[in-house]
This record gives sequence, C-alpha cells and structure tokens, in this order.
Amino acid sequence: MNKQVTVTIPATSANLGPGFDCLGLALALYNHVTFTATFGSPAATPALTIEATGLDAEKVPTDETNLVYQMANCLFERVGKRPSHLHIQQENNIPVGSGLGSSSTAVLAGLLGANALLDDPFTQAELLDMATAEEGHPDNVAPALLGGLVLGIMHGEQVHIEPLPIAAQQVVIVTPNFQLLTKDARAALPLQISRQDAIFNASRLPLLIRALETADFPTLALAMQDKLHQPYRLPLIPGMADAFTAATAAGASGVALSGAGPSLIAFAWDRHEEIVGMVTAVFQQHNLASHSWILPIDTIGAQINRLASQNTF
Repeated sequence: MNKQVTVTIPATSANLGPGFDCLGLALALYNHVTFTATFGSPAATPALTIEATGLDAEKVPTDETNLVYQMANCLFERVGKRPSHLHIQQENNIPVGSGLGSSSTAVLAGLLGANALLDDPFTQAELLDMATAEEGHPDNVAPALLGGLVLGIMHGEQVHIEPLPIAAQQVVIVTPNFQLLTKDARAALPLQISRQDAIFNASRLPLLIRALETADFPTLALAMQDKLHQPYRLPLIPGMADAFTAATAAGASGVALSGAGPSLIAFAWDRHEEIVGMVTAVFQQHNLASHSWILPIDTIGAQINRLASQNTF
C-alpha cells in the first residue's frame, strides 16, 4: 500500500527582543515536505531516496543524515512499523542556518509526516514534546506547530506553551549572506548575567507581548530592547549594528535579531519597502548580498495534506 503526505511548516522568528529562548513568532514563509511511503513486506531499513529543491537546496543532505528523515525514523522505531520504501521531497523556501527556524521545520516535518503515515499514534502535545527535546527549547517549534505568537517554557522536562494574541501585521525580514555558526553564537553569550540585566528583560517582555497584541507600534521601540543576547551577538555579524540603525531611521518601530541571527526582523506599521532598501544597502556596504521578505504573520501553523492511500498489486 502506498501513502503520500505533504507537510507545510512556517518559518519562525524566536528570541524576539527580550523574549530570549521563550518567545517565538510564525511567519508566512514555508517549507513543504512530501513523503511517499510504501508499506508492504518488512525491511530492516526502508529504501530511502531524498530530493531537495529551492533555496539552499545544496545544503540539504540527501542520505540518512537528513534531519527530516532522522526524525521520521525516530517515530518508525518507536511504533515498530516502517515503510519498505520511503521517498522524501523537500521544497525549501526558508534559508538554512538563518535564524528563521529552518531546523525546526525539518524536525516537525519529519515527526508530523511520519505520524500521519502511521495513522496518528501520537498526539499533537506528544509531538511537540519530541520536537522540543530535539531542539532543546520550544520557542521555534511551538509557533511553527501552532502558528501565531507563542510563549514557551520548560518546567523540568515538561513543555508549557501559551499561545498569545497578536494583531494582524507585516514584518520585514532581511537575511545577509553570512554564515553565523551556532557554536560561535552560543560562545558569545556570558555564563552569568547581572540582576539589572535580568530585570531589564523581564520588565520589557510583558510590554512587548501587549504591544504586539494591540499593534502599539510606538511602544515597540522600548519593548524590543534586550540585554541578554543581542549585545553579544550583533558584533559577530558584519554591519548588523548599522542595519538596526538604518531600519529604525527608515521607519521601523522595533528591530531585533531573528533567532541567533544573522537575519534581522523589523516591525513597522508602513514603509516596509523603505526599510528593506535601507537595510539591504547597509549589508551591501559590508560586501554582503541578502535575501529579504515582507511577510504577514502565519496564524495557522503546520498543515498536513493526506493523499488517499492506494493499494499496489
């Protein structure tokens, strides 16, 4: 019997301003992954083929090191049922390693796709727990799964998420063509922070949540401030500090690194094209090309499209 499932996962922007490792936002930019599986005679390992197309397709492994496959295989092993043949087709629109949740899309696609192929043995909450365990924190996987603005925290090994209201709006994303290694972004962070810096962020996080809910753009400039990670990571990305200044001068109300970078996210009521132009020009001055998008908020999250099963003879 053949089964085919297509999973669509949105990009995400995490670490929003003061929301370090806890606040994430889903964006209307999507990766699509189609699984075609044949269930028949048992096999120790499924015959595997993987194709990748689209943005950064050359960076996507097409063997068993592929993250989508690895997560799908985790579910096959837990259930004790696996396809004899599996084909994975990845259509990438989210740049890899950009601070836009590309790894979370792969993790969720593998889990959701395999779960659908296996007729849904796991609940959404269980899949979120698995995805969070793989990623280490829920601030990307939770909004990618649920859509919208999501607060996610860990209580021991338990994941607690809180979907939050957010006003309909568009954001600017600019991604310079610069590789910021995860180990470098993590190594830049201090091992300890001051009480003053902790209070600084803690006092701004509820302000940011309220400003995003009510589209209070004038307040965003204050609410998006952060002292826990951005001051240490901005110097790692050529031109990023100047890009923040340029985005604000062009009309952005709030500007932040998306994830650990190198992408920039800017919130504005209007003048989105001007913001793109100014920020792109700054990166050009530092000899960096860039991708840019003006994106609405995704409010749906991950979507699964199941094609009718077909018997083969």
